[in-house]
Amino acid sequence: MNYLQAFILAVIEGLTEFLPVSSTGHMVIASSFMGIGKDDFVKLFEVAIQLGAILAVVVLYWKKFFDFSKWQFYVKLIIAVIPALFFGFLLNDFIDETLGNPLFIAVVLLLGGIVLLFIDKLFNNPTVSDEKEISNLTAFKIGCFQVLAVVFPGLSRSAATIIGGMQQKLTRHVAAEFSFFLAVPTMCAATGYKLLKGYHLLNAENVKLLLFGNLVAFIVAIIAIKSFIGFLSKHGFRIFGWYRIIIGVVLIALYYSGVEMNVL
Repeated sequence: MNYLQAFILAVIEGLTEFLPVSSTGHMVIASSFMGIGKDDFVKLFEVAIQLGAILAVVVLYWKKFFDFSKWQFYVKLIIAVIPALFFGFLLNDFIDETLGNPLFIAVVLLLGGIVLLFIDKLFNNPTVSDEKEISNLTAFKIGCFQVLAVVFPGLSRSAATIIGGMQQKLTRHVAAEFSFFLAVPTMCAATGYKLLKGYHLLNAENVKLLLFGNLVAFIVAIIAIKSFIGFLSKHGFRIFGWYRIIIGVVLIALYYSGVEMNVL
């Protein structure tokens, strides 16, 4: 991997981590097209640069994360992250295998897009308009939705948790923000585990690439988060659904037409 490829992947991560379009799916597809998808360090890089995007959440919502008097907030995040940690550890080998399968991810992108077309009409009667109103049980149920994204790479952790929040009567705005908050412990755990398993890949040059990628992802994610909240509150999921369907169909067509995903 060179710095241009690292920049492209980091921009994709920053733009898509908090959108319901699957950042992992987009990075896997992009790395496959660039011909670097089977490299072990690239797989580590695709997970590790999520820390940069997650740091953007902490910076933008620093008052929420560093108000230690509101301990209930941390309890809810811990409760919500437990299902993903459990199933992520249990199904780690399956997840690694599917992450190396662009066709699987393309299909999940397509099917997830179809679901997004109907979400706004399906959950259109919210009653929870503030994070403080989210109960521990509700947080756990949202965390269970996050498991779907763990088991099916390409589904989108953001989409799963926002839909889970809306199913639990959260407004789109509150569901999106709680999804951002939940990303912090989830992705910190995932990145830590991946780095622990792949520490032998971290030579001086690869560490520089990781730092560069995290910086780019951080900057892009700050812009994406600010834009997404307002857009989602006004327009809902439908446009993201159509986007996923188009991308999924194109990728599936390329696969079955015999096009190799290393054309870049």
